[in-house]
Amino acid sequence: MKNTFYKYFFHEFLRYFAITLFALAVIVWTIQSVNYLDLVTEDGHAFGTYFTYSILTLSKIFTKLIPFCFLISIVLTILKFEKDNELIAVWTSGLNKINIVHLILRISLIIMFFQLLFTSLLNPQLLNFSRSVLKNSELQFIPSLLKEKQFNDTVKGLTIFVGNKNQNLIYENIFIRDDGNILSKIGTSSSTIFAKSGHISKDEKYLILYEGNIQKLKNDGEVNIVKFKKTILNLSGITTKSISEPKIQETSTLAILKCIFLSKSKNFIDHNCSQTKKSLMDTKIEINKRFGMPIFIPLIALVCSFLLSSRRDKKIYNYRKYIYFFIGFVILVLSEIMVRYSGVSWRYTMFYYLFPLLMLPLFYFSLLRKFKYENLY
Repeated sequence: MKNTFYKYFFHEFLRYFAITLFALAVIVWTIQSVNYLDLVTEDGHAFGTYFTYSILTLSKIFTKLIPFCFLISIVLTILKFEKDNELIAVWTSGLNKINIVHLILRISLIIMFFQLLFTSLLNPQLLNFSRSVLKNSELQFIPSLLKEKQFNDTVKGLTIFVGNKNQNLIYENIFIRDDGNILSKIGTSSSTIFAKSGHISKDEKYLILYEGNIQKLKNDGEVNIVKFKKTILNLSGITTKSISEPKIQETSTLAILKCIFLSKSKNFIDHNCSQTKKSLMDTKIEINKRFGMPIFIPLIALVCSFLLSSRRDKKIYNYRKYIYFFIGFVILVLSEIMVRYSGVSWRYTMFYYLFPLLMLPLFYFSLLRKFKYENLY
């Protein structure tokens, strides 16, 4: 009977956990994806690049939501068993309550393992790959560069201004400043283009300009002015300046550990790793997020285990589900607050890790004592 109950309990937990995690992840991902629409409307990336980047960021959402979804799922599972009087049947059959606590702890260790897998391996790799997707993608929506009465510098080294756009999709009073020799038809390191009008080709790869001039700045400082009635600028293959080097969240765990322990070595040079106090603090905070946050999951499991108490004579019995859920939620909030200060010094880092490790035996022995006096062995 014990193994059957354990499998049933674990199955119900997984059902609640999967539903909760999926529902919350979809909500957060939808809101986040709306914000990422700027990649298309502002930076001119293709919709395929936008969707790929958005989906790859799901790993970051899962990482954030797993502890909270675990808290909700454990509470719902225990309350479901209690509502159906299944716990009473288990107690009366002679199953020790502390065995259920051990089961919940084992489940929390499984979730903690997956959380560690996400935070230390999968999440940095997927986020780094999502960054490379943007970095290697070409600008697809040229019209996003041409905005009325706005200086658009989405592409590094290239500034474009359009005075007006009429109903026939003709742009008027066009100003282009090319400081990076980006436009293939210009051929110098710095050029300025003025045109009375222009339009985009049907394949959206070329900008066709009419009635203007090109001012080319040579290396010796001389300005060469070339007038034109019509000229074609190749805008295909250019990339936006919004994509830079990987952020600290997108850096591999091994690289961050090397930064922390080898940063004082003169021969060690790496991106997102410098000798500045702020940089080292950021790396410590990031590594603590990856290895410290999962440790709070077993602590949440023990807090939720207090719901197994069957003393219905107490006045707070009907409110205990809210009380223990609130305690678990406060612990999660505290973990987020503490991790933000854990990089200040090694003392703060030690406190961040010791807090859950010291609270675990305290809660566990409290559960042992509580269930002992309920006489339900």
